[in-house]
Amino acid sequence: MSTSFSYRHLYYFWVVAKEGGMARAAERLDIAVQTVSTQVRELERSLGYALLKPAGRGVALTEAGVAAMRQAEQIFQLGEQLPAVLRDALGSPTVRLAVGISEGLPKQIVRLLMQPVMLEPKLRLLCHEDEFEDLLGDLALHRLDVVLADRIAPPNPNLKVYSHALGASTLAWYAPASLLAAAQRDFPHSLATVPVLLPTMHAAVRPRLDHWFERMAVRPNVVGEFEDSALLETFGAAGMGVFPAAELVHDALAGRYGVERVGGCEGVEEHFFAIAAHKKVLHPLVQKLLAAKH
Repeated sequence: MSTSFSYRHLYYFWVVAKEGGMARAAERLDIAVQTVSTQVRELERSLGYALLKPAGRGVALTEAGVAAMRQAEQIFQLGEQLPAVLRDALGSPTVRLAVGISEGLPKQIVRLLMQPVMLEPKLRLLCHEDEFEDLLGDLALHRLDVVLADRIAPPNPNLKVYSHALGASTLAWYAPASLLAAAQRDFPHSLATVPVLLPTMHAAVRPRLDHWFERMAVRPNVVGEFEDSALLETFGAAGMGVFPAAELVHDALAGRYGVERVGGCEGVEEHFFAIAAHKKVLHPLVQKLLAAKH
């Protein structure tokens, strides 16, 4: 067995393992599938172990592949950090915080949850919004320091992460001036006639809203559903419909969009969580986030 190997070959293996297949890795790398396959075989030859095995239409890691992947993660994570390390060494030191934001979490809530760290001197904040499952994967790979979400991380032996409750807020219904009178008249039954905007099932609170409609015996007049809460609020404020929002950010919502509270959404709460990787020492700014309650 050769004692040396190409880091380029290791990188191709790393991408294949993350993408779950040669074709997807080739698409990400923008090279031919045959080239990716050849590079990975060269790595296996130089190491003397098979790293991948067929799994359905893709590939899976062998026992040796799991060990190699663990080392590759550390190597390429350090490589990704190199520009920031050099920048801090040659210039003013910064405190970097990489935050993943779940698509279903309202943006006004994100700002409120982040408030404890916003005054940190030399803060360099990186915010990345994505689907919840993808963010958990990035967190497990230490590409993110923390994930803010509206739900806890599901049990998964392959993801060593934990969820910390940051707080909750009751929901209420808000309307632009053009719909306020009609929405207040015979509320909540008015939601069967006035246009209503709702979050999609990406938001953890959506099933609770659906259950609330059932309890109230109201069939809502839904005219729009949004994955992005900021879009929902923007379209609602523009007159498209009445919409639910967390009362915790009532002042910011009313001040920014000029909407007014129609009525409560009894029994429906939106919950907020910070999800972090298991580490002996947490990022100091993550500790600040976890210490804050809302």
